[in-house]
Amino acid sequence: MLIAFFGLRISRTTSDFYVASRTVRPWWNASAIGGEYLSAASFLGVAGLIVLSGQSGLWFPIGYTAGYLMLLLFVAAPMRRSQAYTIPDFAQIRFDTSPALRKLTTYLVVVICWLYIVPQMHGAALTLSIATGLPSWVGPVVVAAVVCVTVFSGGMRSVTFVQAFQYWFKLAALVIPTIFLLIRAIPEQASSERAALLYTQLESVNTMNIYETVSIILALLFGTLGLPHVLVRFYTNPTGQAARSTTVIVLCLLSAFYLLPTTLGVLGILYTPELGAINETDATILLLPARLFDGFLADVLTAIVVGGAFAAFLSTTSGLAVSLAGAISQEFFAGTVRGFRISTVLAIALPVLIAVLTSSLALAGAIGNVFAFTASTICPLLLLGIWWRSLTAKGAIAGLLVGSITCGASLIAGIFLPATDQWWIHLLRQPAAWSVPLAFVVMIVVSHGTRRTVPGNVDRVMALLHVPDRDAKFPA
Repeated sequence: MLIAFFGLRISRTTSDFYVASRTVRPWWNASAIGGEYLSAASFLGVAGLIVLSGQSGLWFPIGYTAGYLMLLLFVAAPMRRSQAYTIPDFAQIRFDTSPALRKLTTYLVVVICWLYIVPQMHGAALTLSIATGLPSWVGPVVVAAVVCVTVFSGGMRSVTFVQAFQYWFKLAALVIPTIFLLIRAIPEQASSERAALLYTQLESVNTMNIYETVSIILALLFGTLGLPHVLVRFYTNPTGQAARSTTVIVLCLLSAFYLLPTTLGVLGILYTPELGAINETDATILLLPARLFDGFLADVLTAIVVGGAFAAFLSTTSGLAVSLAGAISQEFFAGTVRGFRISTVLAIALPVLIAVLTSSLALAGAIGNVFAFTASTICPLLLLGIWWRSLTAKGAIAGLLVGSITCGASLIAGIFLPATDQWWIHLLRQPAAWSVPLAFVVMIVVSHGTRRTVPGNVDRVMALLHVPDRDAKFPA
């Protein structure tokens, strides 16, 4: 909150609130992206998935990181050059003021951000309950209050300072406990019999079949391209080249970070295996210090982990709040600073209510569902909109509707289906393998059928997206 107040001192314009006046340099922006991207699913959920799913859980940190390679190759620089503030702004620029497409994109951004915020609130409820014994509703309320103060203070500029700090804080909050835990665990597990037991446990716990694995990988790779709170950060870079540099640095930061929850997940298989039986594996990292140490050291290490966990909830939720408030404000409040602040409250209120009234799901699994949804909706719009000049507004609308309806309905149905091994249940629970190609095909087919409606300004817009920045000193 103190860092956010510092941001308030230098936030003066609407551009400061929405995109930090497009002046954030690569290292600073990369740290901020790492801060907001490494959510509850990364900090707590990855280790929990490894305890629950063994070696199959390793695909999640790989997919979360590799998605940024897709961003680097296909989206980062063109999105910065588009001169947009939000994804709906990009849709409007690309398709020559299509109001229907802009509204649909705005609604999808709202839904995606809400779906992403709820697991952060569930993580806060779990963490605070374990650490203090307080009622579960306290965690979401605390996160919402701090996020509102942070975003109110200075918009994107304040959030950038806060998130950059929170990445390095989260990294330290895992590095320190991991070092202590490994010092204690390695001598205990050094024998060949122990190593064989660990290998057996990694293979024997619940693993995903080949279809589920392919679907998860596809969702994580393509879903990253459609996350509103990630994409909005590229609008803050001075140039398209700076956006590319930012993405390369992010790949390095994420690779370093994910080594830690992966290591802790393996330790969780050894020291907290009972959590898998009661489906509470998200608590693995929170409980490990007390399983290997006693007294003061266990309390200190647990406190460090709890602090890092709340940094994860706060940084991701603040990024989502900025992205969501920007979309709502542009659509309903004329894009003013006052409208941005009102939209922030609207962006946070409903997810807090949902989190308080519902029980926590597996964090990484819940976020994986959001990735599948974004991969089936925003991702095709951006990839085809950036790289295919023949995409029409009607084609984009048709693809967004088909992708959102098919993927959303499948995920909802999958929640209520029994945990059996029938092929059609796997199709519904992990729909990305078929819903993502379907969305692309629908956009392409409908665009071919409506090719006479290709926007008249398409050549100018494509040049804007793809011509390298001509003057880095004076960004648009």
